[in-house]
Amino acid sequence: MLTVRDSDALAAYAADGTMPLVVALCAAWCDTCGEFRATFERIAQSRPQMLFLWLDIEDDSEICGDIDVENFPTLAIYRGTHLLHYGVSLPQEGTVARLIDEIAERVEPDNAAPQAVRDLPKRFAVAR
Repeated sequence: MLTVRDSDALAAYAADGTMPLVVALCAAWCDTCGEFRATFERIAQSRPQMLFLWLDIEDDSEICGDIDVENFPTLAIYRGTHLLHYGVSLPQEGTVARLIDEIAERVEPDNAAPQAVRDLPKRFAVAR
C-alpha cells in the first residue's frame, strides 16, 4: 500500500496510469478509518495488479486539495486519470474487495463526481 511519501511510485503511476488505483480517503481522528486500514492493506496485498493509496484528508491536504469527504471511509478508484468510482464504502473486507474488483473492470469514467476528485491523479506528478 502506498502513501504520499511514495512520490516516485505515484509519479510513475501518473506517467503510465494503466493499472487501477484504489484510493482510501480517511482521517487520523476517525476510529472507523483506523480499523479499516488493516482491511485495506490486506485487500491491497491480495491484488498486486493494482495500486492502493492511503490518503489522510488533513495530513495529506497538499495532495487531496479541495476534496470534500462527507463520511469515512470514502474510496476513489481510477484507471489513469479516469475516475471510475467515488463514494463511501462499508468498512467490511468482503464488500470492499468485491466493489474494487467490479469497479476495476469498468471503462466508463464517473463524470458526476466532484472535479477535485476527478483531478486527484493529475496532482501526483507535481507532488514530488
